[in-house]
Amino acid sequence: MSRAALLVLADGRFPAGGHAHSGGAEAAVKAGRVTGAASLEDFCRGRLQTTGRVAAALAAAAVLGADPVELDAAADARTPSPALRGAARKLGRQLMRAARATWPSEELDALAREFPKGAHQPVVLGLAARAAGLGPVDAAYCAAYESVSGPASATVRLLSLDPFDATGVLARLAPEVDRVADAAVEAARSVLDAGVEALPAGSAPLLEISAEVHAAWPVRLFAS
Repeated sequence: MSRAALLVLADGRFPAGGHAHSGGAEAAVKAGRVTGAASLEDFCRGRLQTTGRVAAALAAAAVLGADPVELDAAADARTPSPALRGAARKLGRQLMRAARATWPSEELDALAREFPKGAHQPVVLGLAARAAGLGPVDAAYCAAYESVSGPASATVRLLSLDPFDATGVLARLAPEVDRVADAAVEAARSVLDAGVEALPAGSAPLLEISAEVHAAWPVRLFAS
């Protein structure tokens, strides 16, 4: 296992398309729910404990060898919003391109054939981590951190938020990221015996509703 590979996979400069997505922050800013560092922290905490936890468990389960087709169906079932399902598959398709070029893998190739328009991003992330020789906890950390780092980075642009303040939010959330990653790996291990029903299904209805509203905007800075 090369922990340096985790740095590559988690690096914001890895060409996986995440820079074009705000993780719901753009809609939250326009609605006045995110106005500064304090409300950004609340927003990110909510996202981490819901969609972040689900994504982390999906990614960890993929590393452990769970059927990626079943995991993709489980991800679909946990994403009611068509706009968010589309964004997740678009991100998965972009991550697939980057991962196959970086860590060639028969499993990635097979998933790309199964989902030519893109599998859900956390599932692709897990197989990419597996191809890179990483473990389930690495994939869980990557997914959990992405769930908060994306909105934090986007808010710097959306609100001209001081980057130091945005980074401070991420630092304060670090202990919660630890706990979410650990819980995600535990749930992922249960999948091997109990099936995908063992995965968390944390709900974030406001994120889902906001995503549908955001998708209809004629002009937006971010894709989601």
